[in-house]
Amino acid sequence: MTISEKSAYLKGLMDGLKLDTESAEGKMIAAMVDLLGDVTKKLTDVEDTTIAISDELDEIEEDLDAIEDYILDDEDEDWDDDEDFDDFDDEWDDDEDLDEGFDYGDEDTTVYEVECACGEIIDFDEETLEAGSIVCPNCGENLEFSLEDDE
Repeated sequence: MTISEKSAYLKGLMDGLKLDTESAEGKMIAAMVDLLGDVTKKLTDVEDTTIAISDELDEIEEDLDAIEDYILDDEDEDWDDDEDFDDFDDEWDDDEDLDEGFDYGDEDTTVYEVECACGEIIDFDEETLEAGSIVCPNCGENLEFSLEDDE
């Protein structure tokens, strides 16, 4: 028996007993049966809403799963079917060697950077700064540094 059926049964029982709703006890029982009916209606509405929300969430989950499958399948096809992937992988391996030419020393060493007029960016350390100049490996121009602080 559902809660709605139980509430209706109690209402029918109260009506069948022909309680005097003018007496204190009768008023109390009638008010309790009415309250129980109202609570039952609200609870039924909440249950219906919960079921509707649950159904919507299930549909959303299915849609998201379909989107995820589509995206993952698309990415897999891009990488699996792409003949250039091997070339990209080889280029990546070559790029890893770029930083090997300059030893930054320990973590306390300050590394400076300067851009030559030719566009080459050159990294150098404190020792090179103190020497006062560096030669651009790209164009051969001599770049000079000044340690004097102009105020």
